[in-house]
Amino acid sequence: MSTAQPLKKIASCVILDLDGTLLNTDGIVSDVLRVYLGKYGMQWDGREVQKIVGKTPLEAASAVVEAYGLSCTTSELLSEITPMFSNQWCNIKALPGANRLIKHLSGHRVSMAMASNSPRENIETKISFHQGWKESFSVIIGGDEVGLGQPSPEIFLEVAKRLNVDPSSCLVIEDSLPGITAGKAAGMEVVAVPSIPKQSHLYTSADEVINSLLDLQPEKWGLPPFQDWIKDTLPIEPWHIGGPVIKGFGRGSKILGIPTANLSTEGYGSLLSEHPSGVYFGWAGLSKRGVFKMVMSIGWNPYFNNTEKTIEPWLLHDFDGDFYGEELRLIIVGYIRPEANFSSLQSLIEKIHHDRKVAEEALDLLLFSKYKDDPYVKSST
Repeated sequence: MSTAQPLKKIASCVILDLDGTLLNTDGIVSDVLRVYLGKYGMQWDGREVQKIVGKTPLEAASAVVEAYGLSCTTSELLSEITPMFSNQWCNIKALPGANRLIKHLSGHRVSMAMASNSPRENIETKISFHQGWKESFSVIIGGDEVGLGQPSPEIFLEVAKRLNVDPSSCLVIEDSLPGITAGKAAGMEVVAVPSIPKQSHLYTSADEVINSLLDLQPEKWGLPPFQDWIKDTLPIEPWHIGGPVIKGFGRGSKILGIPTANLSTEGYGSLLSEHPSGVYFGWAGLSKRGVFKMVMSIGWNPYFNNTEKTIEPWLLHDFDGDFYGEELRLIIVGYIRPEANFSSLQSLIEKIHHDRKVAEEALDLLLFSKYKDDPYVKSST
């Protein structure tokens, strides 16, 4: 883990948003709206997602009706899609770092509250599928329990009142612009975890902007630090992805001198939405060659300004040639750092080689080396 930054302010409690901050709600929203709009011969393309993130259900529904010129009313839209959403609450996954953060703060007896523009009943239902969440929060407030939803500060001021704390001692963690605006208007410190890709520049009013909850450093706010980083890496719940190698080698080899082996993202949209952009590491199995250490980036590569989120593994082995078309299976076991931009190509190359060194050393540890024999990876060979 990088050296902690100077203390920003001492927080006595943490207020967490739910949708988009702790839960990966975006995929469910897209699935429901895709089905609903399909009845009108329209396709949900996410172009209006910025207008619905952080809004109350009524405001979000109104934005969809207006954006797509639907013939139904906002109330009619809500009455039809609400049951569709309710059927999906049990399928919403916690975002990476959410369980870790809740357990950490709860274990250190840090006062926690949940404040969301969603109705209280919906909040209760969603968190019921995540063990230990409900009992970890001293206060839970839904948007239907206050007069005005975010960006009004009312919900956050109500939290402070119920906790009997000064608003200035509260740290808000939010993914949406309305939530950030509300937190600052309440006189609170705000950490933004943007849920909309490539939009971090819009969050300048926040006191800090981080890529994901994996990058939160509680010690900046006078809270107990995480102690789970090992040799500059964070162990994560292992996950798999695989497919034929479709491209790579070109830009990586010619410009960077680093032969990445890109996988197709087709069919992996929901999986990619679950995992923040950044640098990860693990093991790679090639169908005809064996199992190798690998370090990989997921994201938009800001230096090259990619338009699509990509998966670019670098197999840490000197191969005689490329292996386009071969089946590549990955198990990702650890996290190194968030995606970042660089002022020069040379600084980017230096950082990538540093990531390689970190990954290689970490994968020699038993904690990570045991996954070399993972059945999914080995079955490819």
